[in-house]
Amino acid sequence: MDTIAHHRIRWQQVWGLAAMVAAIVFSWMAYGFYQPVILNQLGFTELADSLAIIQGFLGAAIEPWVGAISDRFLYRVRGRLPMIATGVTLAGLLFVVIGLLLLGNLPLGLRWIVPVLMTFWVIAMIIFRGPAVALLRQWLPIEDLPAANSIITLVFGLVSAMNPVFSRIIGFLGSGITFLLGAIILILGAALLWSVQLHSTLGPMLISIDGPQVLSSPTGLQKSRIKIFLVGLITGLLVNMSLRISPQFLHQTLTAIAPEYLAAAMLLIAAGVALPLGRYVRAGRLNQTMGMGLIAILTAIGASGISSHPLLAIVVLAVSGVALGLLFITQIPWCLKMLPPARAGLATGLYFGGMGAATALLSLLLQHCQLPSN
Repeated sequence: MDTIAHHRIRWQQVWGLAAMVAAIVFSWMAYGFYQPVILNQLGFTELADSLAIIQGFLGAAIEPWVGAISDRFLYRVRGRLPMIATGVTLAGLLFVVIGLLLLGNLPLGLRWIVPVLMTFWVIAMIIFRGPAVALLRQWLPIEDLPAANSIITLVFGLVSAMNPVFSRIIGFLGSGITFLLGAIILILGAALLWSVQLHSTLGPMLISIDGPQVLSSPTGLQKSRIKIFLVGLITGLLVNMSLRISPQFLHQTLTAIAPEYLAAAMLLIAAGVALPLGRYVRAGRLNQTMGMGLIAILTAIGASGISSHPLLAIVVLAVSGVALGLLFITQIPWCLKMLPPARAGLATGLYFGGMGAATALLSLLLQHCQLPSN
């Protein structure tokens, strides 16, 4: 049989999670656009250059811890929704508070509260991002994860590719209105996820697998944890380089297209290939498939620096997009496969923690070495 059977996949739940992912991506785009703008306007010019780096390392430390806590929630209350609801509520409220503060005339002595609230907002987003993605392992067996994750990749790629357009829209709306809108979108995404999760039941595999019996090989479990974090770190570095550095090099050849639109094109290609690739990626070959994606991205990054002909630059652009799609599809299933089902939150937490550390490291490198950056 050439394709994976899809009849076991709970598509309603997967699309609900995809809606939550779309809300998360929009919120991060709004935050990423306005963070340096707001800090510069408030007089925190030096902090504007370093806060994102600090928050990236903070995420690297907090993500695994939050994921482990969500696993305890799964065992004790038979679900991750309390953790997700807490994070969404906090993030939404902080968005509203920040938005209202920015709409008003903030006194000089109270301006320090804005970067503090921004950092708490990042922590709130961390509280529910990993646990939300970990729901995939609660709903599906390993062999169905790549096909289901292709839906998440499709939505993630499409929404992320809209960043140049969204940036202009939210730039017109202003920071206060944008943050209030972000709060509404987060709540709507969480409501959709909640509605489909209510029809889901906790699998018997998860009910019986918590406790000492899952730790039959503590050494092997520790090695798996380290591997997941390192893979998140390596993936984060390559994905960030592909989307932040390669477009700058390609723009030198494809001068008519701005770097941000070249990055958007990569994400659109990744979204376009997600469903076809998801039908053929096998859970039993995730290591090989993931390795292919990493090698392809690394090769494309190197080729982007020497692609002096427009045709070669377009080929590099296409290869980058396909490689990103392949990597996005395989990474989460691979992480969830590395640990027992009752440790899915820890698995996603370690992966996102590695990604956060990679983003912070690359931002630090770009800042001090003045490498090409968007």
